[in-house]
Amino acid sequence: MWREGRLRTGKRNTIIDLTKPMDSLFIPFSSGLYSDPPLEISEWSTIQNEGFRVFRLSMGTQSGTHIDAPAHFLDDGAGLEALSPDEFIGDYFLLNLMGSVTLSDVTSMLTSYHGEKIIFLKTPVNQFAELALEALQKILSLPPVLLVLSGEVAVNGSVPFTFHRIIAESSKFLVEDLDQSKTDGLPDTGELYVFPLKLLGVSGSPCRVLARIAKVIEP
Repeated sequence: MWREGRLRTGKRNTIIDLTKPMDSLFIPFSSGLYSDPPLEISEWSTIQNEGFRVFRLSMGTQSGTHIDAPAHFLDDGAGLEALSPDEFIGDYFLLNLMGSVTLSDVTSMLTSYHGEKIIFLKTPVNQFAELALEALQKILSLPPVLLVLSGEVAVNGSVPFTFHRIIAESSKFLVEDLDQSKTDGLPDTGELYVFPLKLLGVSGSPCRVLARIAKVIEP
């Protein structure tokens, strides 16, 4: 959903909600015989009986748009609480990934990196990219501890989840399963706001993810 407002800096502030909606049509991740917990929403109390309405929610930590802590793939990996809230908000550096992506490709893209706080990986809608292992390692050598992924990325020639496991082994956190219909038109620069639940001792959390794009107001 697009919202606009004016900033005191003389720029127009556009907020884009990148979060997937969650309702009765939500389909959890599944692979082979495995499936994440389903999303279940039921009425717990009613205004007629208790004077107020409460709903009971049941879902997995990786349901919908979510963040993965290293503990999602490593027995001794850090939990969600290990990531400072300072890392949840910041300028992003966008890497548009298409097809097979080599180390040379990534090195060329990173010539315009200027210390942005969040690395934003994006593939075209309904397409996935294959990263060379060296290309992923190059990305992970950058200072940011938070990566955001819109689309699907795999490591070239690897087994499933190698991409995620390498990120976890690098002590980085990954936000994924964004609404690609909203990320498709994002510019190369902007800010991201990631809001996970404050859960302790878990491998991740559902998130609300917003992008803020500032445009100069024409006189």
